[in-house]
Amino acid sequence: MQKPPQSVDFALKETSPNIGAGSFTGDKLSCTYDLVEQMQYLYARVVKAKDLPPKDITGSCDPYVEVKLGNYKGVTKHFEKKSNPEWNQVFAFSKDRIQASVLEVFVKDKDVVLDDLIGRIMFDLNEVPKRVPPDSPLAPQWYRLEDRKGDKIKSGELMLAVWMGTQADEAFPDAWHSDAASVGPDGVNKIRSKVYISPKLWYVRVNVIEAQDLVPGDKSRFPEVFVKGTLGNQALRTRTSQTKTINPMWNEDLIFVVAEPFEEPLILTAEDRLGPNKDEVLGKCVIPLQPVQRRLDHKPVNTRWFNLEKHVVADGEQKKETKFASRIHLRICLDGGYHVLDESTHYSSDVRPTAKQLWRPSIGILELGVLSAVGLMPMKTKDGRGTTDAYCVAKYGQKWVRTRTIVDSFTPRWNEQYTWEVFDPCTVITIGVFDNGHIHGGGGGKDSRIGKVRIRLSTLETDRVYTHSYPLLALQPSGVRKAGEVQLAVRFTCSSLVNMLHMYSHPLLPKMHYVHPLSVMQLDSLRHQAMQIVSTRLSRSEPPLRKEVVEYMLDVDSHMWSMRRSKANFFRIMGVLSSLIAVGKWFDQICNWKNSLTTILIHILFIILILYPELILPTVFLYLFLIGLWNYRWRSRHPPHMDTRLSHADAAHPDELDEEFDTFPTSKPSDVVRMRYDRLRSIAGRVQTVVGDLATQGERFQSLISWRDPRATTLFLTFCLIAAIVLYVTPFQVVALLIGLYVLRHPRFRHKLPSAPLNFFRRLPAKSDSML
Repeated sequence: MQKPPQSVDFALKETSPNIGAGSFTGDKLSCTYDLVEQMQYLYARVVKAKDLPPKDITGSCDPYVEVKLGNYKGVTKHFEKKSNPEWNQVFAFSKDRIQASVLEVFVKDKDVVLDDLIGRIMFDLNEVPKRVPPDSPLAPQWYRLEDRKGDKIKSGELMLAVWMGTQADEAFPDAWHSDAASVGPDGVNKIRSKVYISPKLWYVRVNVIEAQDLVPGDKSRFPEVFVKGTLGNQALRTRTSQTKTINPMWNEDLIFVVAEPFEEPLILTAEDRLGPNKDEVLGKCVIPLQPVQRRLDHKPVNTRWFNLEKHVVADGEQKKETKFASRIHLRICLDGGYHVLDESTHYSSDVRPTAKQLWRPSIGILELGVLSAVGLMPMKTKDGRGTTDAYCVAKYGQKWVRTRTIVDSFTPRWNEQYTWEVFDPCTVITIGVFDNGHIHGGGGGKDSRIGKVRIRLSTLETDRVYTHSYPLLALQPSGVRKAGEVQLAVRFTCSSLVNMLHMYSHPLLPKMHYVHPLSVMQLDSLRHQAMQIVSTRLSRSEPPLRKEVVEYMLDVDSHMWSMRRSKANFFRIMGVLSSLIAVGKWFDQICNWKNSLTTILIHILFIILILYPELILPTVFLYLFLIGLWNYRWRSRHPPHMDTRLSHADAAHPDELDEEFDTFPTSKPSDVVRMRYDRLRSIAGRVQTVVGDLATQGERFQSLISWRDPRATTLFLTFCLIAAIVLYVTPFQVVALLIGLYVLRHPRFRHKLPSAPLNFFRRLPAKSDSML
């Protein structure tokens, strides 16, 4: 069962970036920004202008500012007919690409044919001051504008500030960057780095108890009433009431997911089933969620009666009918004691309950430095050549971060650092790399996925900086391919070791998941709804975090059938059982005296344990302790990463991958679907046989005392009686010693035929005889 090592191309690589963590040089960033490489920038903040001279015939001007450094040029927006404009815009020029010694700032008048120069200001780069946080921001100053000859003009001043800084500067996230000079003014907002917060999710529990005084349209039949609940895009219904009267009862729970702020009300309708697709609405009530009680534990909340309004259609218009008031009895609450799962449970980054009052204190800080990427593949075509506009998204807990987009580069350098509070060490941070498909005016495209990395915090040593280059592995219908590598620096700092160790004794999920558990089907449906709510809310941000990005980060399709994943899980089970199989093989060799010395030593150890049974448990635990110490030498020194062999991605059949990427419902032709269905039937047939065999063995145990086979049961009961008498008069240590010596007997005293007890067991009847 030993796996060969991964191909070097898909392996994790340790790196040594020039970051501040661990170094004591004076020329580094601040201690809170030490997981990234230092990048120098020339910043120019254009604040406002005043008393600009008119340039048009109308006696006004349409001013804008152009900041130029060598071949790079940044432009502010222009104002129409305004002599005192305010821009408050920042421009950042990478020092690595500076090819000029002078920064030029031009104030121009927007014109139809040729823009007129109002004035300019020149800055010698050697005289620009340097600023390093946590210094306060540099105060902007007024500068008199000059003409082309260098003479001061009569009127017109510009307020601006120019300084040298790093990416730790507060102005960095919102600045225009020379790296993205080809992006127009409209696209600048789509490439900036941003921090997003997931909406706060709640479970809404609606306990539908009963209804009274319903008025069905057809009074000649017994009504078959059910209640349908709608909240946004979610629709649930109770079962049809067993009491087929105008006062039906259900006592059934409907659970929805809702996000703050509560924008949509809960709508409940009592409906009478008239036919297969025909229902009559007997009444409706609309319940706003803002005043609904918030529950922190499993104690029941107070019930309430709500009026059901009947709507009738008269003359094409819907009118409210209030001749007779039907009522519905409900118990509604916002369950704050649950954690609303919006991501796969295997890769959870947050397990806290919704209600903040139930949160435990944080146990540490997680710091992530997104350094760079290398070897990225071209993701789209522009001007006849392949290009990639890459950015990173990291998700941990409710906080999402998005780096700035590096335009047209296969080796982008972000060097951005982010921080999260950690409340549980058994959580996972997910980092994804994407291609921005919306910065060149294209609004209909999608942001393509490049690859993803997951890091489990519990596998990290505290206070150690991990700098590795992670392969970005993309699974496609053609097979697995490497789309590049992303270089990350990760550090998990523990604030309280005692609290962190104490967390391992706590349940993984909040108490309500165990006291009042939800079914697996409910959790799966609610997780899907939560994902839809989160992706919709984040896609409405500015700049938006696209729906396809959020769904990829949350593994929205992880529950879909995959032949490759099924094989991988089977071999994972075999890997777990391999140690037991190895022990069994070793014990078989002991019993067959393959190595006489080892067998004799085992005999001696066995006799000692029989004579001194109080040594058994201490010996077992001491043995486990020594094995753990021995394995410490070969412990993993780097975080886990995507394993192509473990995933069976490198040896998957093309048709299996094509099936994995198929839509749901399928979009393939009927002959392909038939072939895949037959293949699934053959696999299910083997599984069915194995499950049947397991059931047969269990039923044989049951038949020992069930008198299904009267002769076998008589023999077994006779044996039990004799064994009871012998064990009453014989010390247990003597019995254990004799059994052990019999099992370890020499091969000369063994037979190749199965033993009598095994033959007896295999002859016992099972219920397979009664199967059709």
